[in-house]
Amino acid sequence: MTLVTPPPIPRAAGSVPFLGHAIQLIRDNLGFIASLRTHYGPMVEITLQPGTRTLIVQDPELIRTMLTDLGPSLDKGRFFEKMGQLLGDSVVTAAGQDHVRKRRQLQPAFGRPQIARYVELMRAETDDAVDGWQPGHRLDVREAMVKLSLDMLAKTIFAGSLDDVTFRRLRDDLSVVMNGVGARVMLPDWMERVPLPVNRRFDAARDAVRATINHAVAELQESGRDTGDMLSLLLHATDEETGRPLTGHQISSEILTLAVAGTETIASVLSWALYEISRSPEIERTVLDELDTVLGDRPVTVEDLSRLPRLDRVVRETLRLHHTGWLVTRRTVTPTRLGDWSIPAGTELAYCQHALHRDPELFPDPLTFDPDRWLDDAQVGAFTPGAFLPFGAGKHKCIGDRFALTELVTAIATIVRRVRFETPPGHEVRPVAQATVRPGVLMMTVRRRNDAAERKDG
Repeated sequence: MTLVTPPPIPRAAGSVPFLGHAIQLIRDNLGFIASLRTHYGPMVEITLQPGTRTLIVQDPELIRTMLTDLGPSLDKGRFFEKMGQLLGDSVVTAAGQDHVRKRRQLQPAFGRPQIARYVELMRAETDDAVDGWQPGHRLDVREAMVKLSLDMLAKTIFAGSLDDVTFRRLRDDLSVVMNGVGARVMLPDWMERVPLPVNRRFDAARDAVRATINHAVAELQESGRDTGDMLSLLLHATDEETGRPLTGHQISSEILTLAVAGTETIASVLSWALYEISRSPEIERTVLDELDTVLGDRPVTVEDLSRLPRLDRVVRETLRLHHTGWLVTRRTVTPTRLGDWSIPAGTELAYCQHALHRDPELFPDPLTFDPDRWLDDAQVGAFTPGAFLPFGAGKHKCIGDRFALTELVTAIATIVRRVRFETPPGHEVRPVAQATVRPGVLMMTVRRRNDAAERKDG
């Protein structure tokens, strides 16, 4: 039997000394990563850090293998390593048994009973946000969704432990951190040590966020109250190795990372969903019809979430076309076999969900927003395995997937029944990749819906 030697893994063109492919990534990171799928095969090598080999995995089956079969044996790679350095060690950044232990500690906060309690808080925050939007005025939708997602997060994590002034300061500081994480992860390490104003702002904001969270933790510990929120659950969690409660620093790291990772992604997906609904009267009408049929005149509840298949398909299609993840990393710890290739230890592996979900070989007419592509189970089953990964896969699949879907459906169901958005004619919103893929400038005019009849008329 003759063994077939696999072709060598190609190297992307355009690398320069000391910076690697950083120039292409700074100029047009999404375009550069997407171009790799067009010009290269299952894997292609790029340089993010001098002396470090990074392989972009592009084949869906290889991505699935990397996340599931190889998942337990891989480190989480540069992106998560840098997140840990910047924000603290957490379930999001940990790998191996450390990740398993942290996941067990946090899992109760994301269980069904807790999420059921969160729905009312999420809906109330959404209603408060809509109350503040002026009919007839143009709204910066993404900024509004960032504020809403932060408000929802604060209510589920902190309950009433932060006063308004502290909360507004926390929100501002988190915004600075969210905007700066992407650049710090992608650029060479030495650049973050340069005493530039942007670096000083990031460091000051991160330290301020951690101080605010530490103060809230200390106050709750001192009071001994059980507020029933996520913070209380973490205060009662124990380290399974030591049997001791989590330290304030550990709790702070978990919350800080969840805040940065969760707020940014939820805000972007909400913005894209509202944008796509506003552009299609037919999609808007069918969503409103479903909400009126299921809910009548009452607000959405946790029991309704599984009874809104049309809205679920809108959310799913938003997660496909407008996925917020553009570079997810892993790292080989030992020599590793991936498909036909032997990968040396210490190699960075990465994949791009945004590019994967837009590949025309995987999804017909991929740039068209079509919720009905998810309508038929047989059709969905025909999609290439590993082609749709909204929350990752394997042991490191996002711990907050159910929480995120609950936020999205609750917020969208509440918003679209009360207001409709008008996008200026000819205005096309383009994706921008920083820490996550977000919409660019997204200004839409708010129009109030007065009653059920108007909702049905669109």
